[in-house]
Formats: sequence, C-alpha cells, structure tokens
Amino acid sequence: MDELQFAGAKVLVVGGAGFVGSNLVHMLLGQGPREVVVVDNLLSSDVSNIPDDPRVRFVYGSITDERILAALPADLDFAFHLACYHGNQSSIADPFADHDNNTLTSLKLFDRLKDIAGLKKVVYAAAACAVAEKTYDAPSATTEDQPVTLYHDSPYSISKIIGELYGNYYFQRYRLPFVKARFSNVYGPREILGAGRWRGTVHTVWRNVTPSFVWRSLQHEALPLDNGGNTSRDFIFVEDMARGLMACALRGRAGEVYNLATGKETTILELASLINEFTGNPTPVELRPARDWDRSGKRFASTEKAERELGFRAGVDMRSGIERTVEWTRSHRGLIQSCIDQHRKQMAQAQG
Repeated sequence: MDELQFAGAKVLVVGGAGFVGSNLVHMLLGQGPREVVVVDNLLSSDVSNIPDDPRVRFVYGSITDERILAALPADLDFAFHLACYHGNQSSIADPFADHDNNTLTSLKLFDRLKDIAGLKKVVYAAAACAVAEKTYDAPSATTEDQPVTLYHDSPYSISKIIGELYGNYYFQRYRLPFVKARFSNVYGPREILGAGRWRGTVHTVWRNVTPSFVWRSLQHEALPLDNGGNTSRDFIFVEDMARGLMACALRGRAGEVYNLATGKETTILELASLINEFTGNPTPVELRPARDWDRSGKRFASTEKAERELGFRAGVDMRSGIERTVEWTRSHRGLIQSCIDQHRKQMAQAQG
C-alpha cells in the first residue's frame, strides 16, 4: 500500500460500524486522514466497532435518509459504500428489507455523490457470489468478466448486482469515479454474531460460516457441514480486504471491477477442521445435506487483475487468520454473548 495516500483526506464509509467497514476505518486512521465520516444505522452492526478517535464522526441512520444525504460534506475525497442487508438467508426471508437496505441505499447514495465535484473515487462492495458459476464439480476461478446470469439464488445476490448496474450508470452518465470491489468470503476480528436488531430469522445471529463455526467450536458443539463439507469458498482475512479496498480507491480505474480474494479454494470441511484444531473442540462434525436454495456449491476467484492493476495480493494465510479470529472471539466472548442473548427469545420462536 502506498504510504499515507489518505493523509489529509476526508473519507466517507457507509456501513463503517460493520465488520469490514470498521476494520477499514481503523486502517484508514493509520494513514492520517483529516476526517472519516461513518454512516451506519446499526441494523446488523455494533457501535463498539467505531473507533474512539476525534477524527471519526459517526452519523447514526440510514444513508437513504434525505437529511443525512444532504448533510454529507461537499469536500469528500473518497467514499466507500459497504452498507448492506446482511446475508442470503435474511434476504430470502424479507426481500423488501433487502431492497430498502441494499438496492435503495446504492441508488440514493450514488445519486448524491454525483454532485460532489472533487470526489476522487467511490468504492462499492460488490459480491463475487452474484457472478460465480453454479457448480458442485471442480470449479474454475471466477474472473471479473464472468457472464452474469438473470437467475439468482437470493434477493441479496440480485441487489448486489443491481448496485453494480446503478454505479455503472452513474459512471457512464455523470462520470462518477466508481470502482467495484467484488468480495469473496471475508472473515476475521470484529464480526460480532447477533450485532444489531432482530431481522426476522435465526440468521440475525448465525451469519457467515467462519464466526458461527468459531463460536460453536468454542462451546464444543458439533459444526454442521452442509453437503458433507464438500462446499468450498475463497476465504480472505478482513485486514487483507481492507487493504484491497484502499487499493481500489487509490489505484482502481473508474468503471472497472476487481476481485478481492486469495485465489485459493478451501472446503468447509477444511475450514471446520482448522477451527476445531485452534479451539481444541473434541466434538465430531455433523454431516448434513446441501442447502435447498444454494446452487453455488464450490467457488474461488481469480486474483490476476487485482495483482496486475492494483498491486494487491492477500498476505494472511488461513492458519494465521483463523488463529487470530479464534483469539479475538475468545477475548470478546462477553460482547458476543450479550448480542446473541438479546435475540434469544426471537430465535427460539423462529426455530419453533
């Protein structure tokens, strides 16, 4: 990463109290920005993630709020759009909430940002799962020019693609300096199970596979392996993701899309085994059938374009990343448990 390229900059991070957003904010602060404006409605995040730093200004609310949009600084240098209605299952349960918190947020934010003349770059958190080939056979690396299907497994996948389309429109029509960062499966510290408000399903608590497995493993529970653990993903440590987002802002070409990934395929069985090793969980895994809604069984992303054009390469290997994630979870057990507990009654009703 170029040294202090954000020095003196004014940066907007929408979704900055979330898992990835808060790690990005912490990393940005190390570069000496003038101000970091965090906008977050805390729907699926926790205020404890926001750094206590005089350069951070926290705005509580949705970026769809006209008053918040109107009050955005006119001298922004960079904007990161990381807000979303978290997760495929939650979007399936409530596609209207997904629309309000994914599709509408992107449209209204891009429309506002088009009027900020000095904006250097707008980086959008796109989703590799929305373009990956649907296969349980041997996958090939998903490239940035992968064909996009009109048939999707979830409203979340649809809304993330629509965000790309709206950004492309504002780039083409208004020259918004828009860059798409396609996320692979991010894991690491500050992903708090149960953070935020109840969203109608147990997936309010049980979110991405890695933090859910780490928590269950620390309780010596059996880790559930859908499709027998044969499913695979490209897992990237959150600090690498934050570095990749910053690289997109500094060196990404407007109108382009970049995969932020490791380029390595890891099965969920391999993930579970690694987590159980670091937690000392003696309980055998639980084999289950494949999820009925998910057709994208195995996938990983190509990193060639990001390495060539951004100079970005993930640097944290899975063993180190999982070890650090387990350590962070252990040291934040009280916070995580309190977030889970606030949804306990609703979870019991949803499961019953």
